Amino acid sequence: MVTGNNPLMMRQSGLLAPGLLLAALAGCGGGGGSGTGPGSGGPTVTMTAADTARLLEQATFGPTPSEVTRVSVLGFDAYILEQIGKPATGYTGFSYVPHTPPAGCKYDPAAPTGPASICARDSYSLYQVQRQFFENALTGQDQLRQRVAFALSQIFVVSGTEIYEAYGMAAYQNLLLNDAFVNFRQLMEDVTLSPVMGHYLNMANNAKADPANGTLPNENYARELMQLFSIGLNKLNADGSPTLDASNQPQPTYDPSVIQGFAAVFTGWTNPPLNGSAVQFNDPINYQGVMPSVASAHDAGSKLLLNAVTAPAGQTPEADLKLALDTIFNHPNVGPFIGKQLIQHLVTSNPSPAYVARVAAVFADNGQGVRGDLAAVVKAILGDPEARGDAPADPNSGHLREPALFITTAMRALGGQSDGVYLRSQSSAMGQTLFTPPTVFNYYPPGYQLPGTTSLAPEFFIQNAATALARANFMNQLIFNGGATADPTVSGGTGTTLNLAALVSTPAVASDALVDQLNTRLMHGGLSGGAHAAIVTAVDAAPTSDPLGPVKAAVYLITTSPQFQVEH
Repeated sequence: MVTGNNPLMMRQSGLLAPGLLLAALAGCGGGGGSGTGPGSGGPTVTMTAADTARLLEQATFGPTPSEVTRVSVLGFDAYILEQIGKPATGYTGFSYVPHTPPAGCKYDPAAPTGPASICARDSYSLYQVQRQFFENALTGQDQLRQRVAFALSQIFVVSGTEIYEAYGMAAYQNLLLNDAFVNFRQLMEDVTLSPVMGHYLNMANNAKADPANGTLPNENYARELMQLFSIGLNKLNADGSPTLDASNQPQPTYDPSVIQGFAAVFTGWTNPPLNGSAVQFNDPINYQGVMPSVASAHDAGSKLLLNAVTAPAGQTPEADLKLALDTIFNHPNVGPFIGKQLIQHLVTSNPSPAYVARVAAVFADNGQGVRGDLAAVVKAILGDPEARGDAPADPNSGHLREPALFITTAMRALGGQSDGVYLRSQSSAMGQTLFTPPTVFNYYPPGYQLPGTTSLAPEFFIQNAATALARANFMNQLIFNGGATADPTVSGGTGTTLNLAALVSTPAVASDALVDQLNTRLMHGGLSGGAHAAIVTAVDAAPTSDPLGPVKAAVYLITTSPQFQVEH
């Protein structure tokens, strides 16, 4: 059950029902597109205040009232251009540590706040990286970059299950931040040569075949680069639908011989050397810098790649790598495969085939003959008719706010501040331990469907009774119990609080007007009439002993409702 002192738990009349997952797909209805996507050569997108708030739900970690006002004046194109130009708010304060913790940097259960335990927490866990994620998400000025990088981290997955050194995960997330708007071909190369990815998917120190020992190159990175990071298992039409053969069956994009060819390409790369020493194969783990090559460990034979392309024998590791990545990059699947996933993370779980096709066309050509321009792709996604408008035309559009977005959207809308300590633990309780997905398939697969339906709903994969209640518990703690105090072991810690007193001009504001204000602030006016009336009734019945009682009641009931938790 929900913990804490919350007098409203018996007054919800079924409004919240967080465990009824199917009901959460019920949409707001109405609305429609307000313009043509900027990457399609159409007119400039124009936005109302409600549509501006929707844009900021898609492009940031949550709208704030001041930002809605500012962007309404600035306009779509100027805002996107501004955000693309913002430098990254990165992860800072991390430095190299050896892969094996020294004796003085291990958790000591007898002294959980002692120097050895704090050293282990800050250097050999993702604690500080996760904490900084929430600080950046709440206050960073590069909101679109942060949001796109977070989406990319769920496509080009590495995980704290293997990468437990804080400096390594910080380096990888900084790579994604810096590459959020570059060309996809550059992003692929940077990820491929990241020693973090090299360790996670076994490309670092992957040696050529040795017949004497009966060993073959490791196929992990070759397989996942194609299956998850670029083209997928089956050939696709431009709209993301599978290309079918004469028997009406999907056609595979590659076979085991192609995986073997790419695995041979990805041999001969090792970790960056430490302290300026010479490069040697099997160099120890070092997540700083870019993996270098060692030609003697590279398979110099010919290799079969995609679409019958063959890497000729005798090439350098660098030449083989370039040809392999170019071959993947130019495969027609990449635009629809990556474009659809970015749409799912930013806008809606179920984009129409036409939406996917429009985005894939921009991936293929940004309007200036350039393929793979991620800045243009992101702009096309956010400016598409299916993304813009006061409300989506399709009532089943949108997606469940994943835990991190649920947390940050509520915090930013309600004047919250946090050092990230409490938020990182709460995200984990809701089923999303940041940067620690259980497998390379992410926290949830992009193709997950709600049981009994054909609707894609990836985030619902981690939504169950326990994680749904964790969401309600989180809001209960923030609203009724004051949030969380600062951890004295965190330098500059502030704890986590909301500023509910600033929401209205007076606590005595009429219940109907209060719900209207919060509806605008939290849901761009999307709260249904029935929910509005039910919340007003509950707010009128809230205890009067607390001057902010009506405000707390209204905020709690809206933020824990399915209509808020599913972003439309």
